[in-house]
Amino acid sequence: MTAHPTFRLWLEATRPRTLPVGAASVLTGVALAIHLDGFHALSAILAVITALLLQIAANFANDALDFRRGADTLERVGPTRLAASGQASAGTILVATGVVLGLAVICGLYLVMRGGWIILALGLASLVCAVAYTGGPFPIAYKGLGEVFVFLFFGPTAVAGTAYVQTRHWEWQMLAIAIPVGLISSATLVVNNLRDIETDRRAGKNTLAVRFGARKTILQYRLLWLVGTIAPPIFWLAGWLSWTWVVTLVAVPGIVKLWRLVGSKRGRELNMVLGATARHQLVYCLALSAALILST
Repeated sequence: MTAHPTFRLWLEATRPRTLPVGAASVLTGVALAIHLDGFHALSAILAVITALLLQIAANFANDALDFRRGADTLERVGPTRLAASGQASAGTILVATGVVLGLAVICGLYLVMRGGWIILALGLASLVCAVAYTGGPFPIAYKGLGEVFVFLFFGPTAVAGTAYVQTRHWEWQMLAIAIPVGLISSATLVVNNLRDIETDRRAGKNTLAVRFGARKTILQYRLLWLVGTIAPPIFWLAGWLSWTWVVTLVAVPGIVKLWRLVGSKRGRELNMVLGATARHQLVYCLALSAALILST
């Protein structure tokens, strides 16, 4: 008989260690709007809330659908999931997914009214992908496209979309900033997939880590952080950012540490690297945000 999960278990199911990824991307979009002299407080607040709700909905759906597909079992080396542990049925979790998506729609209505059809298109795509990530006839994560989805959602959608809904006009800087942020955001998924290579392989979940193996996955992770590190000085050399790009150097020691850790940890040890990656993305994005605001 399936147990009734407590509030603490539902909180764990939101995967709080990964939520800084969504918050960091949207906060960068807010800083970009300030840089472009187009900050709008209500839009910024609702963008943060909507992005986090969509991320939580995707995590809930992933919990239920990965269990149904056999990717999550009691043998997994990552944190125990609600469905896999029997704390909640997959159906109950999918109902919760629908509730969270509904809240995201409510919060996003104002953003659509302010931003028009572009924000509507981005919002609808995000709603569909939140479930299609592990569900539907073409589950994104099972086809090795998870990193592409994360890049698009936490990069162009979260960063550029947040900046646009405030300023209500497009600037090339929106996409430029979105690229390194999106790439770094996908580093969290890379660690997750590196940890789960064996269980994903047995379940037929053909992530890039399963396809390429641990060695190339570690290289992929390091390259993503490398691009993020060199992007700010490139923006400075291009004449867009001022000397304030040096603020982003505060993130470099942590990046070096992550480079070393990802190559020395295996299995359950990567849970620590996963959390550290998400937290350090927040550090990086806050530093980049400070550079943008100071360069206004």
